[in-house]
Amino acid sequence: MAIIGLVFGAQSVPVVLDQLPHMQQAFASLMIVAIFGGILAAVVASFARKFVRAVNAYIAFAFLAALASWPFVAMNPTTVEPDRPWLWLLVTVATSTAAVALSTWAATVYLFVAPILYGIVRITPSGGGKSWESAALDTAYAIILGGGVLILITLLRQAAASVDAAQVAALERYAHAVRQHATEVERVQVDSIVHDSVLTTLLSAARAYTPEAKDLATRMARNAIGHLKDAAETSPDDDATMSMDQLAHRIMGATSTLSAPFELRAQKVGTGIISVQSAEAVYSASVQAMVNSLQHAGHGPQVTRWLSIEEGESGGIRVEVGDTGAGFAVETVPSERLGLRVSIMERVANAGGMVEIESNAGEGTVIRILWPRPSTASTLADAGWEQVAS
Repeated sequence: MAIIGLVFGAQSVPVVLDQLPHMQQAFASLMIVAIFGGILAAVVASFARKFVRAVNAYIAFAFLAALASWPFVAMNPTTVEPDRPWLWLLVTVATSTAAVALSTWAATVYLFVAPILYGIVRITPSGGGKSWESAALDTAYAIILGGGVLILITLLRQAAASVDAAQVAALERYAHAVRQHATEVERVQVDSIVHDSVLTTLLSAARAYTPEAKDLATRMARNAIGHLKDAAETSPDDDATMSMDQLAHRIMGATSTLSAPFELRAQKVGTGIISVQSAEAVYSASVQAMVNSLQHAGHGPQVTRWLSIEEGESGGIRVEVGDTGAGFAVETVPSERLGLRVSIMERVANAGGMVEIESNAGEGTVIRILWPRPSTASTLADAGWEQVAS
């Protein structure tokens, strides 16, 4: 609007120069500087995005003051009789600045006041002494043109307000979703810690009748205390990282605290890095998968257990824990059982990974932990695999 006002103002300069010799020089110069200076200031303010409404309000009221003072400035009315007072060329500029600076209702009032005041000036001798029909025609034309500008600005304002409202609503929904996600992640972490570190230790201690079992329960208790301490000291926004090789060695080291050996079938990871939060999820889920095998797969020479750690997709990691034990049907696991659902599946999913499970009664179990989640997750329905992804 400021640029359009500048163009209209430039078009009126020849008329201003033609009528200037027939006007009070001091007052006319002041009027010209006040109006055209305001138009230039509006352009500067619009690009600087400062004081825009104040400058446009100044132009609107300076134009009304110029119209009201016109009869005292014009010295020779005959010079404007064949044409019009040069202020006529800026009526639309004035109504546009009012639309920018004022509220819709105030701008609507100004839309009628400024053209009507011009029509009154046009009827007076200083304005050319035209008939009221001619003055009314000019007034109606100015109102129609200014009304179009006012409607355009109002529609743009309403559209902008709708976009702002939609953006605020979207941000509120996003914030709500983030809070819900944070609560869910915290719930999974608490459930996992309780199951992995507390319940398992208590169950082992309650069944520790032999010196070996008591020693295992003692080591599990120490590990549980350390795990709880690490969880308390780790911030959800911690951006620390560790290498895949460090994570692999940590998972392999956990097998030394278990009551039965796991055969290491493969150990080859890349040079990638992983966040501490995700590494903790992969490590805890892997340990829980091995603990589940010890607790539920059965014992005897016919039951073998293995651990495989390999490089995954995009420099990630793939951990496979398997046994040839009793096996189970995934769909029959009760929802209240935290070991599989929370400590493994949800934990890895919340860290951005995926868990694949293959198990059949009497045929053993294989749990594969993939991080990050593959970009094209393979469907292993034919092999009986179940996938759980974030």
